[in-house]
Amino acid sequence: MRILPFLPILLAAFSLRAESLLPPNARVAVIGDSITEQKIYSKYIETYLLACTGRSDIKVFQFGWSGERAGGFAARLENDLAVFNPNVATTCYGMNDASYKPYAPEIGAEYEKNMRAVIDGLKKVGVTVMAIGSPGGVDPDYFKKNVTGQDYNDNLSHLRDIAKKLAEENKQPFANVYDTMISALTKSKAALGKEYGPFGGDGFHPAPAGQLLMAQAFLKALGFDGDIGRVTIDMKGPNTASAGHVIKGLQLGSATLESSKWPFVFDADPTSAGSNRSILPFTSFNQDLNRFNLRVLNLTTDKAKVTWGSQSKDFTRDQLEAGVNLAAEFTKTPFDEAFAGLTNAVSQKESYETILIKNLVTHMRVIATEAAEDPKVAEALTKLKKKLADEHAKQDASVRKFIKPVTHTIKVEEIR
Repeated sequence: MRILPFLPILLAAFSLRAESLLPPNARVAVIGDSITEQKIYSKYIETYLLACTGRSDIKVFQFGWSGERAGGFAARLENDLAVFNPNVATTCYGMNDASYKPYAPEIGAEYEKNMRAVIDGLKKVGVTVMAIGSPGGVDPDYFKKNVTGQDYNDNLSHLRDIAKKLAEENKQPFANVYDTMISALTKSKAALGKEYGPFGGDGFHPAPAGQLLMAQAFLKALGFDGDIGRVTIDMKGPNTASAGHVIKGLQLGSATLESSKWPFVFDADPTSAGSNRSILPFTSFNQDLNRFNLRVLNLTTDKAKVTWGSQSKDFTRDQLEAGVNLAAEFTKTPFDEAFAGLTNAVSQKESYETILIKNLVTHMRVIATEAAEDPKVAEALTKLKKKLADEHAKQDASVRKFIKPVTHTIKVEEIR
């Protein structure tokens, strides 16, 4: 009986853990090389965390640095992360660490040594959750270096195995970026031809299609289950919706909802690698991370038309009774405008973060020794760091202005 007063607390903790590995008041640092500094997969991760989880306690900061290897970040880690003080991190190194040549044991040994330094450094500054990512892969049809794409992918796969080993040793989640990307590349090439280039024009700086795969790997590693929402429309009775979605009023065959959890929204073009939508048939992003399901009960016809926003689509009764994923089925959604506004704001914030880190914060290391010896210098440095953190908080606040509940209607009409 003594446990009963604590039952609500335990249930809440279980619910949070079931949703993700992110602790309350999560501060997520997205760390990596030039692929991270592209600010595309990081933008997808941040937008997902802010819009799709229903949580308002998550903050994100991207620390990408072009040309960097794991050892480079280990050297700047303590200084640069101090401006944000993360408790969660994602890491994606290996593309440069593999040195653009066939694998050799010394490449793996150096990568492992430097990644161990990164992990130890993250622990030292208070990061408790690390999604340790493998490097991605390269597209042999576009990759033009002194090594073939096939040989370089073999090299990168060795580094993947090292990253996985380190994640397991440290009891941290492993983000299998490599296999997520290569699996989708193989399937998409078979369907769309070798001209389709989701890994970018150089074969290793991914286009948006490839960047979505990277975000997918990290979001899965962080434990998100993809349950954006569940709506049931009863053609003869009341409608219901899961947490994050409030039904407004009652009308048979229709549900108007106010949604604080948004489905993830994709670009328009279904075939261009410059659009993240184009990779969806070849990966499980919607199934794993983006389920906004509609069930319809008590239909009297074999088919029905579902209208969501400005778009309509027909489904069978069996499909609707089992449930359909509106986020996967509809190419236009009532969330498109809000999602675009939020994404653009995140892009502006992350661009500021690159300037902040590369032009200002990282250079504070130069005066660290003097600050340790001179209290006045230390005081000035502390004030500067606070000012930069305050400015970043303003940037974050400007992003959150775009996070508002979206009101939308799902209408079901029987087809006779």
